[in-house]
Amino acid sequence: MSLNRRVLIGSALALPLAGPALAASPNPRRLSVLNLHTGERLAATYWEAGAYVRDALEGLARVLRDHRTGETHEMAPGLLDLVARLQTDLGATQPVQVISGYRSPRTNEALRQSGGGGVAKRSLHMDGLAMDIRLPGVELARLRDAAWALQSGGVGYYPGSDFVHVDVGRIRRWNG
Repeated sequence: MSLNRRVLIGSALALPLAGPALAASPNPRRLSVLNLHTGERLAATYWEAGAYVRDALEGLARVLRDHRTGETHEMAPGLLDLVARLQTDLGATQPVQVISGYRSPRTNEALRQSGGGGVAKRSLHMDGLAMDIRLPGVELARLRDAAWALQSGGVGYYPGSDFVHVDVGRIRRWNG
């Protein structure tokens, strides 16, 4: 897996925005996810002893892969920090349910052409900078509000489809 410029920029932008407490904390960072399309689960400590854990990052990339093509892509560490922080701050006891993590350009274009709406031509999903998620036991509007309060990137609210889009791109919000 190679890091492209957008992933590096997104990661660099997201790390300070993940919050001073998280950035300065010596505590391990954990994330528990469930890919709703494949049924795969992973609970991983992806940061400890002051560094990201390569094996855990690779495991998360596998679980968050494009389920249509099987392609994997490195997920931005800042995005993982954001989602882990939401999981912790909201007291979620179950894995984050992931509707979409990485999305290949081919899949992204197919979704755009399907006319379902809400799929950007240059989606941050294609760079490992975005996830569409929900947290069991957490009201969707509460997840949206918590993500927006962190000011870590984009927040899209899709109550009709029962998910919140979070990314580590520029700060903005919208309703889908």
